Amino acid sequence: MKVVRSRTPLRISFGGGGTDVPPYPGASGGVVLNATINRYIYSTLVETNEHHDVCVRSLDFDSIATYRHPSDLQFNGQLDLAKAVVAHFTPDSASRDRGLDIYIHGDAPPGSGLGTSSTFTVSVLNLLREWRKIPMDYYEIADLAHHIERNVVGIKGGRQDQYSATFGGFNFMEFSEKETIVTPLKLNPLTVMELEYNLMLVFTRGVRESQRIIAHQTANVENSTSGAIEALHEIKELALEMKRVLLQGRLTAFGQLLHESWEQKKRMSTMISTSHIDEMYAEARRLGVLGGKITGAGGGGYMMLYTPFDKAHAVRQRMVELGGEVVDYRFELNGAQAWRATI
Repeated sequence: MKVVRSRTPLRISFGGGGTDVPPYPGASGGVVLNATINRYIYSTLVETNEHHDVCVRSLDFDSIATYRHPSDLQFNGQLDLAKAVVAHFTPDSASRDRGLDIYIHGDAPPGSGLGTSSTFTVSVLNLLREWRKIPMDYYEIADLAHHIERNVVGIKGGRQDQYSATFGGFNFMEFSEKETIVTPLKLNPLTVMELEYNLMLVFTRGVRESQRIIAHQTANVENSTSGAIEALHEIKELALEMKRVLLQGRLTAFGQLLHESWEQKKRMSTMISTSHIDEMYAEARRLGVLGGKITGAGGGGYMMLYTPFDKAHAVRQRMVELGGEVVDYRFELNGAQAWRATI
């Protein structure tokens, strides 16, 4: 049996998050520094003679969406992103002589702050692109994923995640009103190893609905509430400095900048942190962590902590005591990949 598969990496965002969310990029220009890790969204497509429908299955949530013609599709909160991508690439039932079974699963739940939703979109998109043998470069894949997520399905959010998932590796991204520029960073491999060694990733076990947080942040920016715009200006400058010290291999300074960025990020919305996150972070800092932040929009998910090696054991133990889960990971330097296989 011939199948098509795709594997797309999740990401952690070091700095600049929020400056990629409208209306800020159009007014001031946004920048983001991020990197992908070895946690993925996987997709598989199998052509079948057993039916003529398109059947999309989430193996993580035992959820199924089936349709025959794109006009049958309804965005009802059940696999909407996958349905929108599949509808974009699949012909209608009149020209389809076989059915399609699409299976999707991932290494992190939605709302975890690792760019899961956008990575999900890119994974399915790249799967269907490979199946249809449509040549697309990285920008075209990311641009289409962003369009589907924001304009077709109507999910609010920024613009870093689709590009991070597609390009992979360490990237510095610049955003204007209509353009995204991705600059891959060629770091010294020893810098990458040292960053992996010192940057602890902790799942707070809480997930959140990022759209609510982003909507609150956007309203604060539009209304110039609570210094939100000033905080975004500071976050932007800190991201630029993070890029500089990372390229120089100055990781102690990098860890300290993570702390400054987290303090500014919390100014953007009262929903970005919680009492539980504040307690975990305060304890980590008490035990010697130089800096850290919640990945993604905030409110839950994963926390990264730049932890000196001689403090790591105590920090790890305390995070577990507070209900967290310390997750082993490695940086992933490859982006979205798709291939054909025979099983």
